Amino acid sequence: MEREGVFKYSSFIYHLLLYYHPNSFPFHIRKLDSKGNKRSVIFWSLVFHKTYEGPYTYCEFIDLFIHPASTLLIGHPLPRLTGDMKKILQLSKQYKIGDWYFYQNHTVIRIYGCELSRFRLPRYVPMRLFALEYFRQLINADLTHFCSPKKKAQQRIKNQLGPFIMHKTEAWEEADKILGEQLKLKKSFWWVPYDPNSFISDRKVRNKLSVYIHHRILEIE
Repeated sequence: MEREGVFKYSSFIYHLLLYYHPNSFPFHIRKLDSKGNKRSVIFWSLVFHKTYEGPYTYCEFIDLFIHPASTLLIGHPLPRLTGDMKKILQLSKQYKIGDWYFYQNHTVIRIYGCELSRFRLPRYVPMRLFALEYFRQLINADLTHFCSPKKKAQQRIKNQLGPFIMHKTEAWEEADKILGEQLKLKKSFWWVPYDPNSFISDRKVRNKLSVYIHHRILEIE
């Protein structure tokens, strides 16, 4: 998972938390080997090791370790989406640019007018993942509906979220590579057109462009 590039001593912190709070994590822990001897803490769980015996994904690592560890450090469970994330997607009643769906085992955010398949994010969504998916979808929606050689983007794009700063519209392609190729997140189904509150359509009409008709999926709505 290349976590050492994020924080040099991250593996020490993982195993310290596991050693002192083994009952706080939902994954299976084996403190003893097959002969009943004590094992080193680094062998208690395969959740930290990318092996054939324990093929844990990045999303599972977030849900099984990062969320419980954050709860231990902060003192209370963190929500699946923070208030800041929800505010970014729905700044006001007049300016709702997207929404979110809580599935049983993953979370999906959807920006209105985006014509890309959405990534399946972990149940608990860190700002780092939210920012990448936000930039990816919002820029695509803007390029699809409002940009032309003679026009600038029509949506207000927050260009700094968490550790990421967006400088150019091509950033959505880099975000797509990080989420898909590096972190290997799976994609949700393709839902196009997606504009349940007519947000994109109304803005297109104001800009003297063609309307954008939302296609309902009854099972989801």
